[in-house]
Amino acid sequence: MNDKPWTRPKDLVDQLRKHWDSGRLLAERLEERESLFPLQLRLKKATSRDLTERFDAVRDWVGALIEHSRDKRGHGYDIEWRTINHRTRGRNDLPKAIIVPSAEDALRLIGKTAQARQFDQLAAELLAEFPTLGDWLARRPMEALKRADEWPRLLAILRHFRDHPRPGVYLRQLDIPGVDTKFIHARRGLVGQLLDAVLPEEAIDRSAGGVRGFNRRYGLASRPVLVRFRILDPELALEGLTDLSVPAEEFAGLDWPVSEVFITENEINGLAFPAHPRAIVVFGLGYGLERLAGIEWLNQARCWYWGDIDTHGFAILNRLRHHLSGVRSFLMDRATLDAHRELWGREPEDQRFRGELKRLEEPEQALYQTLRDDVLAPCLRLEQEHVRFAWLKRFLEQVRS
Repeated sequence: MNDKPWTRPKDLVDQLRKHWDSGRLLAERLEERESLFPLQLRLKKATSRDLTERFDAVRDWVGALIEHSRDKRGHGYDIEWRTINHRTRGRNDLPKAIIVPSAEDALRLIGKTAQARQFDQLAAELLAEFPTLGDWLARRPMEALKRADEWPRLLAILRHFRDHPRPGVYLRQLDIPGVDTKFIHARRGLVGQLLDAVLPEEAIDRSAGGVRGFNRRYGLASRPVLVRFRILDPELALEGLTDLSVPAEEFAGLDWPVSEVFITENEINGLAFPAHPRAIVVFGLGYGLERLAGIEWLNQARCWYWGDIDTHGFAILNRLRHHLSGVRSFLMDRATLDAHRELWGREPEDQRFRGELKRLEEPEQALYQTLRDDVLAPCLRLEQEHVRFAWLKRFLEQVRS
């Protein structure tokens, strides 16, 4: 059993440190913020029974509280008292409540006066130039204080975007004295919070979020999204080029007589795909299938998709049909699966897709549910690179005919 189960001076200081660590002691210093003070701290008190059973311990506890109080030290906490008339111990005054009257008392108790003064100066400088940062400072005062040395550069960034909203250049091209690209890139989350606070609504694309959406949110140029493809008909080669990666916008703008478009995930399959008249193969998109959305000439060709025979392969096919409704699957059927039994593998259990896929055709849906429900084997997968090339050639011969 603890010899001193009641709240001690150290416990009171610990309570105040929690207020400091949470940022409340700094946030309340900002204008128009409700003050915490006078602040009543939690107090586990001695009782009348304690006077009977542990009188000396109670006397020592009271003495320790008085010794560290404002009356003794000139700063800190005040003690509110209650009087107990004890039948054997007589009249005794015991602490009823502990009150910290002011922020300055709290800061001196935990040794944070200098840091609070630093925050006051920092907040005054920030709000003088960007008054709308007040809410952010109230929410993130410790962050503001932690980055005290970075604020000259952070303010330079805010000024630049204020004066040049939605600049339309790459991050690397921003010309901000004293600020390099890496500084901004490493702090995109923080810079984004600050820009949201200081920029007008028309300068922010709120449909883009997170660090990945930083460029689009604030009007910076982004690395173009590429589509990689091979031209399978030598007669369609572009200046002799057959293996190309181009921005999605340029891919969408192509105007050429393609009648067959094969889409596959595996890079080697794309590189090794056999020649085929008036055809191309697109590969390596993964779940980035939105790059193919709205491309008019794709809708005028026959499009085929070849993915792994596993839950994610059918999930990608389902998603592709959202962007390209007429796409057909190939080599993703039960016959292909059965013919390659010796090459079956396992899909990681914790990564499997288990949702509903509403854009699959009936045979595809049946095979997807067979895989999802472990009908043939647990976590069954046939990766596309394990499908024998003879099966691909046989399929292409059928397409030609």
